[in-house]
Amino acid sequence: MDGQGRNPYLRGLFAPVREEVTARGLAVTGRVPDGLDGRFLRNGPNPLNVDDPAAYHWFSGPGMVHGVRLRDGRAEWYRNRWVRSDATAALLGDKAIHGPRHLDMDFAPNTHVLRYAGRYLATVEGGPLPYELDGDLATIGPFDFQGTLPGGFAAHTTVDPVSGELHAVAYCWAYPYVQYLVVGVDGRVRRCVNVPVEGRPMMHDFSLTASYVLLYDLPVVFNPDVASSPSSLPYVWDPERTPRLGVLPREGRAEDIRWLEVEPCFVFHPMNAYEDGAGLITVHLVRYDRMFGSHDSRGPDETPPKFVRWTVDLVAGTVREDQLDERAVEFPRVDPRRATGAHRYGYGVLEPEDGYGGGGRARRHLLSPSSPAPGPAQVGIGLVKFDLERGGSERHLFHPDGDVGEGVFVPSAAGSAEDDGWLLAYAFDPDRGATDLVILAAQDLAGGPVARVHLPVRVPVGFHGNWVPDHAG
Repeated sequence: MDGQGRNPYLRGLFAPVREEVTARGLAVTGRVPDGLDGRFLRNGPNPLNVDDPAAYHWFSGPGMVHGVRLRDGRAEWYRNRWVRSDATAALLGDKAIHGPRHLDMDFAPNTHVLRYAGRYLATVEGGPLPYELDGDLATIGPFDFQGTLPGGFAAHTTVDPVSGELHAVAYCWAYPYVQYLVVGVDGRVRRCVNVPVEGRPMMHDFSLTASYVLLYDLPVVFNPDVASSPSSLPYVWDPERTPRLGVLPREGRAEDIRWLEVEPCFVFHPMNAYEDGAGLITVHLVRYDRMFGSHDSRGPDETPPKFVRWTVDLVAGTVREDQLDERAVEFPRVDPRRATGAHRYGYGVLEPEDGYGGGGRARRHLLSPSSPAPGPAQVGIGLVKFDLERGGSERHLFHPDGDVGEGVFVPSAAGSAEDDGWLLAYAFDPDRGATDLVILAAQDLAGGPVARVHLPVRVPVGFHGNWVPDHAG
């Protein structure tokens, strides 16, 4: 078996697609709800040429953005486009775009995509700049927020629904600090706080409340010895590192941060955080007992993800953890209008019981017989809605041999109730051998999709995305 066959992230549902596609007038089963006018976008790695397939790491492929345009009850188009860094453009035979760089890094962001201050941005962490796209997903070029970004950017951001400002926490292997960044509604960085941290930790995401920024300084750190090897992501689990949560006032200085110890773990994705009375902060998040603990780890497959609540007591200086569900859950989301504030509902992706790349169903051939090799287990078998006030949950499971990605909540109207809206996700349909954009009613998840937009191709397993309404800023 060649290197590609041995690498679970180059085959099956993870296998990259080879062509950029534009399809118009997409078929729809069901009915696209009124008012869903905009673009559903998602980013993820899609390598072009892999010199050493056996050494390829899932997180390292150049980004490809997938998008569906909905308007007036119709699915107008589907597009997939590589983000064209200079290196990716060269592989595609295109002219290099060039533009600003941070530490001479040239990387096609592969993790998230959003629209802010009138610009579509593909994002990634670790030091590179975001890349700007146009509304048809063509690459405009690297973007440094009109020359105001002091370094690299972050994969995850939060828009404060009150101020409309964009918040992020950026890290880079080259710096002994992380940067808390605030981008004003004019699209320029108005605030940067360098928070010293030792060991160059990975901070994939952060949390934001009305008054605080929460930093996850956990035992996954940059390792220069591993960085020199092409066979592994240059971040490893450090069992000697003290895990801690940083609580920084949003308008404070770096020295105003408080560090509170937590149990050893790693956090890719918090759901939301909010202040909950006198000196208390409630955080809903997904945590792992360990991550990147083995030299050849290729992804989040070592310990199952747990959906938990942290209660941060700023008076006592403690963090208490309560597990909220026994199932493996990832990609947590909330109604974006509730970000930084109290919320009743949250959404996530249910993983198969044997996890990423596990046994059982993982060994089955998930695509057509002509596929190069069976792929790993699905990332998602269903979508789940949690009632965080009253307890309980509701779920919708998809085809047992299919896959579903991150579900994005879209309110039905600007002033609608918290759970009055839709959950959108890409779901692979093995009966068609292609992917659907599924639209579910958030108040009746178990009822199944109200619409399926049938794409002509498979969307590989990827990471994060957003709904961008036509009226977005």
